Amino acid sequence: MENKSKAETFIGFAVRAGKMRTGLNTLSTLKRAYLIIVCHTAAEATIESAVKYAEKYKCAAFKTSVKPLEDYIYKQGVKIAAVTDRGLAKAISENSGTEFTAIY
Repeated sequence: MENKSKAETFIGFAVRAGKMRTGLNTLSTLKRAYLIIVCHTAAEATIESAVKYAEKYKCAAFKTSVKPLEDYIYKQGVKIAAVTDRGLAKAISENSGTEFTAIY
């Protein structure tokens, strides 16, 4: 079994708790988000959208550095996601280390 980083563990908690929303269309319907995560393999337009949503929700935005976002949340083809729980977003941010790069 591979060792997961703390950030990856907290992302898993967010997914299981239903506090992780995925996809650009879903992000546009949210009332509140506390963290935006975008895949490093995403198109430039998607990365720009991540920054736009981070500005809208006044939250941080991170880009994955080590592996694709879909590997963190076990959902194929996901390029952008939002964490809708303040505590989990804070925990992911504080434990992001070298796996994530802040983009906003």
